[in-house]
Amino acid sequence: MPNLRDIRRKIDAIKKIGQITRAMNMVAAAKLRGAQARLEQFRPYGDKYKEVIQELVSSGAVLPSQFPLTQVREVRAVGLILVTADRGLCGAFNANLIKEAESFIGEQEGQGRKVKMICVGKKGYQYFRRRGEVLEAFPDVMGKVMMQDARTIARRAMTAFLNEEIDEAYLIYGYFINVVRQIPKREKILPISFEAQEEAPERAFTGAPIYEPSPEELFEQILPMYVNTRVYAAMLETAVSEQAARMTAMDNANRACEDMVRDLTLLFNKTRQASITKELMDIVGGAEALKG
Repeated sequence: MPNLRDIRRKIDAIKKIGQITRAMNMVAAAKLRGAQARLEQFRPYGDKYKEVIQELVSSGAVLPSQFPLTQVREVRAVGLILVTADRGLCGAFNANLIKEAESFIGEQEGQGRKVKMICVGKKGYQYFRRRGEVLEAFPDVMGKVMMQDARTIARRAMTAFLNEEIDEAYLIYGYFINVVRQIPKREKILPISFEAQEEAPERAFTGAPIYEPSPEELFEQILPMYVNTRVYAAMLETAVSEQAARMTAMDNANRACEDMVRDLTLLFNKTRQASITKELMDIVGGAEALKG
């Protein structure tokens, strides 16, 4: 029969854990609101870069093949920017990103290509630092996503591409759909490629736009900035997804604590009742023995 004192200690310990998970849920919810607001504000900004580049390509004002960041060559080495969280306790979020990265590495190595990684976030770096070649790691940058960090990461990838250390570069990050669903997403960022739009969007004016500075100079300057925005967007998406996953995980953990406390309380009551019944039977048995 379980000891009543041990059961009570387990109940008290689980209640304390429940208090911690409830607090972490509230903190994650507060961080989620702020991060989600930043993400929603940035998404139109990032999409505008793509729109401007597509307009330049569609107008025929520039030839993308003339610029270094758009050069397509034979692929021998592939760069992978893996964006994960710095912290755990967010369910299977980091594990799903790592699994997607392993799948990507397997596909590339199956084609005879070497994969060189840039790990953003502590969890991905801790897993891959002994598995394959890590060009550079950026741990402890996901607590507060900053544009200067995204520029540094993007610059490292672009430098590796221009120096022919890698021939392509991909992003893997957590894409935020809603609070209960976040999925790993794979995106190619180098070489930059845009197809000319078959039908231009309807506008209130007619005629070709006039660019200042020249389209070639504008295109050359905007390409690195576009890569910066894609890396920054991936970091924002991952940060929002992390908080949403942690909020869900802590909510599930809190419910599990409540279920365990309920089951242990029932066991405690049953054990106490059995103990009382046993004591009564001993008293009654003793009384009957005295009468005999």
